[in-house]
Amino acid sequence: MHDRAAIERGGFVLFLALVTLGLLVIAWPFAAPILWAALAAIMFQPLYQWFLRQRYTGPNRATILTLLVITFAVILPSFLIGSAIVDQAISVVLALRDGEMSVTDWFEQIKGALPGNVQAWLASMGLADLGAIQSRAQILAEESVGMIAQQAIAIGGSVASFVLAFGVGLYVTYFLLRDGQEIGASVMRTLPLEPSIAERLAERFLTIVRATIKGSVVVGLVQGALGAITFWIVGVPSALLLGLLMAIASLLPALGPALIWIPVAAYLLAVGEIWQGIVVIVSGVALIGLADNALRPILVGRDTGIPDWMILITTLGGIGVLGLSGIVLGPLAAGLFLAGWAILREQREAQAEVLPAPE
Repeated sequence: MHDRAAIERGGFVLFLALVTLGLLVIAWPFAAPILWAALAAIMFQPLYQWFLRQRYTGPNRATILTLLVITFAVILPSFLIGSAIVDQAISVVLALRDGEMSVTDWFEQIKGALPGNVQAWLASMGLADLGAIQSRAQILAEESVGMIAQQAIAIGGSVASFVLAFGVGLYVTYFLLRDGQEIGASVMRTLPLEPSIAERLAERFLTIVRATIKGSVVVGLVQGALGAITFWIVGVPSALLLGLLMAIASLLPALGPALIWIPVAAYLLAVGEIWQGIVVIVSGVALIGLADNALRPILVGRDTGIPDWMILITTLGGIGVLGLSGIVLGPLAAGLFLAGWAILREQREAQAEVLPAPE
């Protein structure tokens, strides 16, 4: 009788595994919109709760109002700015391909503007001929900007799929905003984990998601916007595109946005545009560089507990494997990994205290 019960339980677990795998396979084409819908529901849940506390506002009306805010405050501006960035990216790709724009020429201009003793020092160090570095920089510029243009062309070539995925994302966001707390509680009760462990992992999940979006995405966008405005003021072409590259570079610790604005400032100074180069340097140090230190404590509030080197590796690795979604999923995997091992260590320490010491 015991064997039959074990077989039946094993068969049921196998059934659950198969139907779960089947559901994942079926829903996988919409994994990205579902993920971003879940992230939007998490980030805008406080706004939904605020609408819900207002008089004459039920759950459905509060959800619709929240979706309207998301649409007009996030989605539409993203489309408008994104289309302008894509136009600039395509223009830069065509200019690089046709030879109208050359990173090699920029290197030569910067080197020619250096003082004679600096050029002599470079020559003594064997760095006077920067052909290999220039060639690699040219290839990197073409690939970096070309990737943006290719993604835009891919989206434009499958407009129907994009519209369908976008509609699914909004639809799922509606229900996750309205019923997200009940869904989350139900999932936690169903997980084959101790309630205390499930609660800690769920709290860790929400903390990392909010910290990643606020601390990385929002701060990166602010730094990119400040960079784009600075480049526009001094008349640098493709200012929006450079701002986007600066926002992406902000994911890297230490240098971050400086990887973009320092070469731009050096080029401006090299070609004789002195005040423009000084403006870029002042903005890079006083505004862009300090935005991270000023905004991150306000937006995040507390540390995620993930080392900077692990955030860098998991973010870049996540982007390489999952694309844009990896910005969030990479650090999330790292945070849950650390939390899981920390819980295991605590359980072992607690068990060691309970067990009697060997005689």
